[in-house]
Amino acid sequence: MKAIVQTTYGSPDTCTLQDVDDPEPTSDEVKVRIRAASLNARDWHLMRGDPYLARLAPGFGLRAPALRIRGSDFAGVVETVGRDVTGLRAGDEVYGLRDGALAEYVCAPQRLVARKPANLTFEQAAAMPMAAMTALQGLQGRVQPGQRVLVNGASGGVGTFAVQLAHAWGAEVTGVCSTRNVELVRSLGADHVVDYTRDDALRAGRRYDVLFDLVANRSLRDLRRALTPTGTLVLSGGGVFEGGSVLGPIGLLLRSKVVAPFVGQQIVSLSTSPGAEHLDVLRGLAEAGTIVPAIDRTYPLPAAADALRYLETEHARAKVVVTI
Repeated sequence: MKAIVQTTYGSPDTCTLQDVDDPEPTSDEVKVRIRAASLNARDWHLMRGDPYLARLAPGFGLRAPALRIRGSDFAGVVETVGRDVTGLRAGDEVYGLRDGALAEYVCAPQRLVARKPANLTFEQAAAMPMAAMTALQGLQGRVQPGQRVLVNGASGGVGTFAVQLAHAWGAEVTGVCSTRNVELVRSLGADHVVDYTRDDALRAGRRYDVLFDLVANRSLRDLRRALTPTGTLVLSGGGVFEGGSVLGPIGLLLRSKVVAPFVGQQIVSLSTSPGAEHLDVLRGLAEAGTIVPAIDRTYPLPAAADALRYLETEHARAKVVVTI
């Protein structure tokens, strides 16, 4: 099969289209013929091995990527299933998460695969798994009707879903983004949109019950200052490539863990736990029209390096999708 393979850390030019062996499913896996895959910030972090401290984490490697095929979000059609798989069969349209999604086929554990939302295209469905799941796990149970919610990075992949979810749950939503994305964020349900090139949402005097930070470009002190005394700060990495770093967004997460036990505000360093049950919830939200994936650009598989380049440097709005 064709796949986007990377054998050394570096720029998108290190990611090339190559022929590799077709994967074969184990007893609990589903083999999917991929129709579309989407990119996340995690993809360029893995591609660059950045921040350097992250190379100690699973999926990375000290000197070269431990995972050779890029991508993790996919949507497609079930080709075959392992003998222990139940509820899915050949021909089913599905979506899910699995490293190695920038390829013609992927084998994923059943626990990371679910039926595709019936009202979405493969491209739209592929845009959902990691980003929508992060938004769901970041805000669910923390947002109540009438609360003020600030989403920093509202026009990014996770942010576009976070704005829609907070709005659907009855919050007064403020989204922070650049000038060119103001109308997009407003169209997703934000009650207020702050253009960070003109104003500083954290110093405007408003206090928020929930602040979902997806950019990691502000100090912990600034973020806490924008919260109510008992507000909740949810941190979830992000950023764009700026030449390499030792800690990157990890620095903010580490500082938050030190401070959290000593303050009245709740500080959450979000760590998502993906599963088919979450994909099922997202399918219901999509089919009800509560969330609609926003797609910035699409690229064919041979141009995946260009897609990665756009993602890591150009502040892509919403989701970038690769068609296969």
